[in-house]
Amino acid sequence: MAPNDSAETPGEATSTVVGRRKTARYIVPVAVAGVAAATIGLVPALASSGDPDLPKISAQELIERIAASDEEQLSGTFKISTDLGLPLDGLAGSLVPGGEGKDGGAAAPQDKLMELTSGTHTLRVAADGPERQKLSVLGDASEYSVIHNQGEVWAYDSTSDEVYHAEAPEGRDGGKHAEKAPKGTEGAAATPKDFAEKALAAAGDTTSVTVDGTAQVAGRDAYQLLIKPKQSGSTIGSVRIAVDAENGVPLKFTLSAASGGKAVVDAGFTKVDFAKPAASTFAFTPPKGAKVTEADELETGKDERGAAQKALPGQLAELDGLAGEAGFNVIGKGWTSIAEIKSPGGKGLPEAGSDDMPAEAQGFLDALGDKVTGKFGSGTVFKTRLVNALLTDDGSVYVGAVTKDALVRAADAAAK
Repeated sequence: MAPNDSAETPGEATSTVVGRRKTARYIVPVAVAGVAAATIGLVPALASSGDPDLPKISAQELIERIAASDEEQLSGTFKISTDLGLPLDGLAGSLVPGGEGKDGGAAAPQDKLMELTSGTHTLRVAADGPERQKLSVLGDASEYSVIHNQGEVWAYDSTSDEVYHAEAPEGRDGGKHAEKAPKGTEGAAATPKDFAEKALAAAGDTTSVTVDGTAQVAGRDAYQLLIKPKQSGSTIGSVRIAVDAENGVPLKFTLSAASGGKAVVDAGFTKVDFAKPAASTFAFTPPKGAKVTEADELETGKDERGAAQKALPGQLAELDGLAGEAGFNVIGKGWTSIAEIKSPGGKGLPEAGSDDMPAEAQGFLDALGDKVTGKFGSGTVFKTRLVNALLTDDGSVYVGAVTKDALVRAADAAAK
């Protein structure tokens, strides 16, 4: 098929091929929370000299090329930008008493990397197999780095001169560390390859997968794989993956909203080199005078941090644990799947002006929410460009990458 072929790829074959991928994860995952975990974006400055003329390839062949890619060594630069249409900056600090929600001011990755959930950032990445990776977030006059070097994980914040240290968990093979992410960095995808594999693994009979031309990313020729929902009602318009024509590595990942506008997620290299990085890239010694915090020290304060998190208004503060404590049901399938969460005791949002709903929190929720009614009763829909959630007055939650109307229909159907 030609690069712009519109033939669809069966979801079953897609999932099987991705499941057989040979390469190990080769970059420390970025740990983020909630909706942001699903929508963190990387925006590339593309080096373009016109679409390259490449041999014809089918969508299935391109997917197989991604799965067969075994590149474990690379270095490069990319940019991060997130456009959820949600004012996330400073939210934790405004709603959590006592500061910005950080674990004791340490340079722990799960704290610092939360900043990547909004705004635009420049990052550098290097990898040498499953045991050595480095991710650096570059500021105007600062740098934050996470280094995984064999059995150790280091994180350093040059602004605060603080260091975080942890042991990397061993994999099932006993001597490797490829099976698990280092402590404090578990969670969302970090590179275009990670995003691509998650998207392809989720493709099924509700998905159209085609090859849509070619592009040049970071000076390398690439095919463009286009993934689109067949169903109506999804807030996701499309996923586009630029795949290196030579080695099958995803170079760029773009998630676009059905409503149009700027991409919600756009992951791509501005510069990339597949040569082996120098060993010194992954070497780290804490600077003299820097404060060093061990991961075990942060675990000691876990209970106290959990108590602070409960200070968030109403059930929004407890969504993290609702799935385990309450009934959890998935309505629909594919791109229009909706998670239905039944709240223990049927408790909805607290009343405005109460101790559980401070004025600043109420103002934030009012700016996001739309009041809705239906057979289920009444409730409020909280919106981003990608994920929407309906919280009914009796405490039920319906959430998914679907439109407001789809959430109301799901709640009505559940009320019958």
